[in-house]
Amino acid sequence: MEGFVALYIFMLAAFTGYEIISKVPVILHTPLMSGSNFVHGIVLVGAMVAVGHAESRIEMIIGFFAVLLAAGNAAGGYVVTERMLEMFKSDKKPAKKGGH
Repeated sequence: MEGFVALYIFMLAAFTGYEIISKVPVILHTPLMSGSNFVHGIVLVGAMVAVGHAESRIEMIIGFFAVLLAAGNAAGGYVVTERMLEMFKSDKKPAKKGGH
């Protein structure tokens, strides 16, 4: 019965996450990405803890891929956030004082 409860919770979380993210206005995507990067870091730590407690070979393999995907997701999120923030920077250089 535990497996069905876990699957049910996963399905509810996936549906709720999709519904919430699809309703976010475009202007809030940059702050949302920043917040989600924090969550990805927590997922990475959780995946490393899971690998540390793995007992069988299949658990270690799944845990390794979880760590790999979580690390890639966290790093990619920071790259995307940096690119998004670059779009808001001004290209104008400040004028020099003194008129030279």
